[in-house]
Amino acid sequence: MQGIDKRGDPIICRCNDVTESEIVEVIKKGFTDIEEIKRLLRIGMGPCQGRTCIPLVMRIIARETGVNVDEITPPTSRPPIIPIPIEVARKAAE
Repeated sequence: MQGIDKRGDPIICRCNDVTESEIVEVIKKGFTDIEEIKRLLRIGMGPCQGRTCIPLVMRIIARETGVNVDEITPPTSRPPIIPIPIEVARKAAE
């Protein structure tokens, strides 16, 4: 089944194969800022640029910390310095 790893753990970031348990583990270690989690696990750094995983990670942070999801600041979007054609990005992802 797509979206679930071999252990039955939901894959939250499909671009980088980051599971829910990996995210929960770093939160339990004290990393509750989405920018920290992004740098540790590379969520949101794949071809989708976090369109799918960032909202999911924000909900996991809210659930694990008891903070309202509206109080969690989304990560800063950093586009490439020089725009690249989508075809180049697609090939890089393969």
